[in-house]
Amino acid sequence: MGPPDDDVARGARGQEHLAHLGAALATMDLQRLRRWGQHLAAVLAGGGRLLAAGNGGSAAEAQHLTSELVGRFKDDREPLSAIALHADTSAVTALGNDYGYAEIFARQVRAHGRAGDVLMLLSTSGRSENLLRAAAAGRDAGLKVWALTGPSPNPLAAACDDAMTISAAATGTIQECHLVAIHLICASVDAALGVRSGDAAQQARPDPEPAPRARPALSRRSPDRRRGPLVVAGDSLLDRDVAGEVERVSPEAPVPVVDRATSSFRPGGAGLAALLAARDGRRVTLVTALCPDDAGRRLAGLLEASGVEVIDLGSSGPTPVKIRIRADGRSLLMVSEAPREPGRIRRPLTEGERRAIAGAAAVLVSDYGGGIGAQPSVRDAVGEAVTRIPVVWDVHPRGAEPVKGIRLVTPNAREAEHLSGIHGDGLAFDIDRARALVGMWSAASVAVTRGRDGAILLDGADALPVVIAAPLGSGGDACGAGDCFAATAAGLLADGALVSEAVAGAVEAASGFVAAGGAHAVGLPAAAPPSAGAPSGIDERTAHDVVASVRATGGAVVATAGCFDLLHAGHVAMLARARALGDCLIVCLNSDESVRRLKGEGRPIVTAHDRAAVLEALTSVDAVVTFDEDRPDRVLGQIRPDFYVKGGDYRIGDVLEAALVASWKGRTVILPYIGNRSTSGIIDKIANVG
Repeated sequence: MGPPDDDVARGARGQEHLAHLGAALATMDLQRLRRWGQHLAAVLAGGGRLLAAGNGGSAAEAQHLTSELVGRFKDDREPLSAIALHADTSAVTALGNDYGYAEIFARQVRAHGRAGDVLMLLSTSGRSENLLRAAAAGRDAGLKVWALTGPSPNPLAAACDDAMTISAAATGTIQECHLVAIHLICASVDAALGVRSGDAAQQARPDPEPAPRARPALSRRSPDRRRGPLVVAGDSLLDRDVAGEVERVSPEAPVPVVDRATSSFRPGGAGLAALLAARDGRRVTLVTALCPDDAGRRLAGLLEASGVEVIDLGSSGPTPVKIRIRADGRSLLMVSEAPREPGRIRRPLTEGERRAIAGAAAVLVSDYGGGIGAQPSVRDAVGEAVTRIPVVWDVHPRGAEPVKGIRLVTPNAREAEHLSGIHGDGLAFDIDRARALVGMWSAASVAVTRGRDGAILLDGADALPVVIAAPLGSGGDACGAGDCFAATAAGLLADGALVSEAVAGAVEAASGFVAAGGAHAVGLPAAAPPSAGAPSGIDERTAHDVVASVRATGGAVVATAGCFDLLHAGHVAMLARARALGDCLIVCLNSDESVRRLKGEGRPIVTAHDRAAVLEALTSVDAVVTFDEDRPDRVLGQIRPDFYVKGGDYRIGDVLEAALVASWKGRTVILPYIGNRSTSGIIDKIANVG
């Protein structure tokens, strides 16, 4: 045993190490790790693979990550494909001997990686030559390449698609942060896959009664590994619905006046087709050209929220916007803000992006006349794909002619009339048009969609036409029906269906889509729920996902904060009124330690786990996030609500958080509790019983 001074020195060094570690952990980008986990879950559940590599201690951490995925992180699930490239000692030593140590990972990436897979590289310095070469090989092969590194800037972070850098001086501190990051990624993967522990499954409560107003979905169906990945290539636009009520006619002109109008946004064109294809958990990549204007940034956010991976070729813009003025569930007017001529597409596909198209199970070209269908590198990639996989081409009168050999072309009756030059009404004319288009385009099949009359399919120039009727009573708003038809047909072909089966399934899906309200009824999904191993009500990621979903559609975020110990009627009424102020309500909940500091020993009566569960059972509450501090400033700064609500006998001057909320132009409001209701009063009454 050393002398006392040595013990003191060792203790001081330990405290210093912990202080440095805490400071480094505080800088970690949790949102980036959450997004990585969600993307990785979609790739792995869709049959893709993770490759990981590092040197020294980073090699051990990379192997830790792959073992958690092949095995399990916390609760049991299906094994996921993950390979640590340094773990095969025979391959590493042979490659090092034959090609040099700098090539030991790059050559394995080229051997094992497929377009769409993920490559994770770990390095404390960010300067290891073998990892830099692996990153280049991964990007060339169409893999998504991520890095966990030390301080930035560094060459590895710059060479990857995305990187999380740790600002710490000590190698050990960086590695400890990398291990935490690995665990957070694994937790996010499990959350996205809907992994539930046995105990959580038994205790799962039934869904609450529907809220009186729409609230964002808190989950998305987990990716289905049996469904092949789909690439959608086409022109995206932004759709805006302005909906209100018509109760009068304008005194200035004989036109209806739309009162109390609200706006909502969604992807249109190829963006809508990709969103619809991704709704059932399929892995979808959209090749499109986005403009960096306000509408383009909103469109990009909507696509990200829907789980669509975007290959953006860039556009000189502006972003086409279609505005529909609606009342009583019907469109009154459509306004197009599309330019007379589409923007110029800024770049061709890279070799890696071409490989991503080649690695799809099917391709859908959603041509809206914006230039993607005519872009030479896209046409070349699609032309190569038609020889190996099903390709569906949804044509447009102002679009490009389909490449030769397309498996299925899907014009509607009006488009088929324009493109074929055969004029007339009725089934016989649609059959003649389909036959003419099969020959004109050298297509394998043409399906002419006929609205509520279904579709006709000509599977070859000499084939007899197949008439597929729509289900009875399938009328409704047809906005987006063509995108639903094409996306469904492409998805079914990706999964091995015959063309006739794909068209029949697409007719049924499009009819149901129209009956449900068409594109106007499409809601953006939020990200997946938190893993069931932790109480869902206190997972901070859920709150941020709800907020992102609401903000993506232009909605207002409401937040409130409190202990909510022994929830009573006053709380319930206040929360319902708070929810009515916007489009989601986030409850910031004091942790048990925080309540104890504020209320004294003996409080809370109910643990944070149970308080969160009770709050989440209320239809007025969209998500709960706990905080350990005395005040919710940190979580409010992350959520940045439009309205911050306090309940009880407060004045604005008494709410210390009001200044913080005002800093991002939020509003603080007071909503009173129902009189004679208080937690302390309930506790006192219980104490006096007996």
